[in-house]
Amino acid sequence: MHKNKELHSFLLAKARDLTEEWYNSLDKKDSSGVYASDDPKVINTLKKQNFDFHLHLCEVFIKEETEFLEEFQKWILSIAQDPQHLKTPIHFMLREFFRVREQYLDYIKDFVVLHMDEYSNEVIDSWNRVILKAFDKVMLGFVEEHQYYLQRKLSAQGELIQELSSPVISLDNEVALLPLVGEIDTRRARVMLEKTLSQCAHLGVDFLVIDLSGVPMIDTMVAQQIFQLIKGLELMGVTSTLSGVRPEIAQTAVRLGLEFNGVSTYSTLRQALNSMGIVKR
Repeated sequence: MHKNKELHSFLLAKARDLTEEWYNSLDKKDSSGVYASDDPKVINTLKKQNFDFHLHLCEVFIKEETEFLEEFQKWILSIAQDPQHLKTPIHFMLREFFRVREQYLDYIKDFVVLHMDEYSNEVIDSWNRVILKAFDKVMLGFVEEHQYYLQRKLSAQGELIQELSSPVISLDNEVALLPLVGEIDTRRARVMLEKTLSQCAHLGVDFLVIDLSGVPMIDTMVAQQIFQLIKGLELMGVTSTLSGVRPEIAQTAVRLGLEFNGVSTYSTLRQALNSMGIVKR
């Protein structure tokens, strides 16, 4: 343990040098994201993040593995969620981990040279193995957290897009419009049903125009979901009107045996709104 403390003190004293050497050796032309930035604030933050990395990593020689990794987790989380690093491709970040790992192996060599014949090959090999293992653990933890955070962010964005893709637009005190645009998959259809019913209830809508003009394809699943939406609205006392009903949509409904009893249908949105006196010819 005494030998490890000496190496820890040596590396800790070299932490600032490690950061400056690493940053000065960055190939910005062959980098991307945070590593290619010329913004002084971004550069200073990057250097601090790297310096903090060294303050944590050198403690691998004086702490138990579990304690070491628990304390390192805070740094891993901060980098995995850092906006600048999120803009950086993962392979560039891994490349920098590898370069810093080589720095540590070189600095261990320098430490050994300064203390010639004081440490056995077995001790030196153990130090190298400790560094390699520590980097493996930290890199794996970083990749896992980075991927987890990106996935959560993408899921949240996807839910927001789904919600915004089925907006109920109030046209007057009684009439609202649901313009459907783009392809409708199973997930979007479920969100559309839930959000439309809740928005109609919130707005106090009596009549809803469901416009299908922007839907490129109406298949069995989509037709059934629209049918379920109309039935749900009917139970709430909301009268539905379909616009943008192209021949293929009508054919799909007939083939499925879906009967939109009491539902007015129009080939264009203008016709539907005109029938309600909202748009005049």
